[in-house]
Amino acid sequence: MSGDDRQNEEDRQKELAREHKERQAKRAAEQSVKARRNTFIGAAVAVVVVAGGIFAATNLVGGDETKKAAAASTPSASATAPLPTELPSTTPPQKPGKVSCEYKRDESVPHKYVGMPGKKPNLKLSTMTITTNHGDIVIEVDANATPCSVNSMAFLAKKRFYEKTKCHRLVTPETAGLFLLQCGDPQAKADGKNPTDGQGNAGYVFHDEAVGAVPYGRGVVFLTQPQDAAGQNSSQFAISLSDENAQLEPQFSVLGVVRSGLEMIEKIAKDGVITNPDDITGDGGSTAPKNPIIIEKVTVK
Repeated sequence: MSGDDRQNEEDRQKELAREHKERQAKRAAEQSVKARRNTFIGAAVAVVVVAGGIFAATNLVGGDETKKAAAASTPSASATAPLPTELPSTTPPQKPGKVSCEYKRDESVPHKYVGMPGKKPNLKLSTMTITTNHGDIVIEVDANATPCSVNSMAFLAKKRFYEKTKCHRLVTPETAGLFLLQCGDPQAKADGKNPTDGQGNAGYVFHDEAVGAVPYGRGVVFLTQPQDAAGQNSSQFAISLSDENAQLEPQFSVLGVVRSGLEMIEKIAKDGVITNPDDITGDGGSTAPKNPIIIEKVTVK
């Protein structure tokens, strides 16, 4: 082989190596975006429906091999089921000025950026009201237990971030083995078809708080983030509609407890959902309520 031929062969090998690296980088980027989907559980729950309404949920939210399979009877939306009496603080009462929150910009997913919350939270905030086209959902929050989460919600509410957004995900035992409503994606169409529903956030993320403070039973409100992620909280949140959700392994920051409006959501759930098979497999989109739930405004005080 002549010197020119050897040089050409070396150049060809370098080009092939470069193309291979580019393909790997592209695949890694695509996998990263997919992994960052904020659809709460999405691909993390592989649900199999069997006779008698029994649901086998595989690898609910991670954990060791012994926790990868669980079975539960079909959850029911009992309007008389008791709600948690309070959101217990995971830390002693904190003094104003002693708590500092850190928020980091995140432009890796579809987002609506209205700025960044301040570092100093108001520890006196206690109520978050979500006004929807069907009525109000009133949530008791504990700024002492979750100061940065409540601070973020208060900031986004003040910036009118949630106005005219749609709650993009309503899953029922029949569709996903869980019963919950998810909101907070500013770009969601909530049509059961849009593949990016569940990905959007506020353009920033922050750390976890009060994880495991209470089980995710009926009425508990918690922030959602990508599967197996930590410190990726933003604008999305979920409202648990069944005590069966308490089986979920602690991973999500508890925001508060619904004090009124839960029956309204349960009534809407009876109208059915637009099933999106890709919601369960994690390939995009989310199962949406047939009767749209539109947030008109959010107030935190």
